[in-house]
Amino acid sequence: MSHHEPTLLRVRNLRVEFGAFAAVDGVDLELGRGELLALVGESGSGKSLAMLALLGLVDAPGRVSADELSFAGQDLLALTPAERRRLTGRDIAMVFQDAQASLDPSYSIGFQIEEALRQHTGLRGAAARARALELLEQVEIPAAAERLQAYPHQLSGGMNQRVMIAIAMACAPRLLIADEPTTALDVTIQAQIIELLLKLQREQGMSLLLITHDLAVVAEMAAQVRHQLAVMYAGQIVETGTLPALFEAPRHPYTAALLAALPEMSAGQARLSALPGIVPAALDRPGGCLLAPRCAWAQARCRAERPALVQGLRCHYPLGQVPAPGSRS
Repeated sequence: MSHHEPTLLRVRNLRVEFGAFAAVDGVDLELGRGELLALVGESGSGKSLAMLALLGLVDAPGRVSADELSFAGQDLLALTPAERRRLTGRDIAMVFQDAQASLDPSYSIGFQIEEALRQHTGLRGAAARARALELLEQVEIPAAAERLQAYPHQLSGGMNQRVMIAIAMACAPRLLIADEPTTALDVTIQAQIIELLLKLQREQGMSLLLITHDLAVVAEMAAQVRHQLAVMYAGQIVETGTLPALFEAPRHPYTAALLAALPEMSAGQARLSALPGIVPAALDRPGGCLLAPRCAWAQARCRAERPALVQGLRCHYPLGQVPAPGSRS
C-alpha cells in the first residue's frame, strides 16, 4: 500500500439551503479508508439530502455550500459536473433503498451489470459477461449464471437489492454509500443484506457509509464490527461516537430516545416513552435547541440558546452528567 492521507471523505460545515431554510445545517463528517460510518435519523432529518449533496445530486432550487467537501484529497466542489459524475460512478458508488425502482424492468440483470461495466471500466463482450457473473457470485446470488438472463420482476426484492449492490461494486469503489438499503425488505432479509455489505467492506477494504432511520439495523452491525455512528436531527448532527460504546452510554437525549424505542431495549417494561412529536418542519424550527420542544430534559437555556457541537455532542445538559440546574432530580 502506498501511503495516502488516511481520511477518504471529509465534510466541513455542509449546508443545503432552500431559500432561507437550511435543510442540512452545518454537517461535519469524516470517514477514513476502509472505515464504516452509520448516519442515523428520522425521516425529515436531512440525512439523505446530505448524501445527495455529497454526490452533486441536489437540484435547483437547492443550494449546496461547504467549507470543505473532499474525497481522497480532491476538492469535490471544484470539479465540473462531468468530472463529478465520473468520480461518483467509479470511486464512489451508491445503493438506494428501492432496488425495484432503480433497475430497468425491460433489460436482463446480466445486461444491466454489463452496461455498468462498459460505462465505467470499458470491459465488453465475454470479459464483461465473466465479470458480471463474478459480481453476482460476490453478492451471494445462488445459481448466478442462470440469474444473468433473468429480469428484475423474476427476482425477489432481496435478490434485486443484491443485484443493485453488484452493480455498485462493479468498479470496485473506494466508498460505498448505502441509503436505507434494507427499508423495503423483511427483517431476516435485512440482516442478510447488512451482513453482505459488511463482508464486502471487509474483503474489498472499502469505506462504507450507511444511512438509515432504523437503529435496529445499526445495532445489528454493532454486534459484528466496531464503527462510527453519527446521529442526525433536523439537519444537524447531534451526537457522534464509536459503537458499541455509544449504545452503552448515549449522551444526547435524542440518541437515548432512539435507543429506548428499540424492541430489545424496552423488553419487560411498559413501552418506553419515545419522543412525542415529529422532526420540526421548515417553518417551525425552534429558536434554541431544535430538540427542545420534544425533550423531557429541556431547560430555559435549551429553549433560548442553540447548542454547538462540542466533542461530538450538541447538548447543553448531556445525559449521565451533572443534573441540569433547576431540575428537581
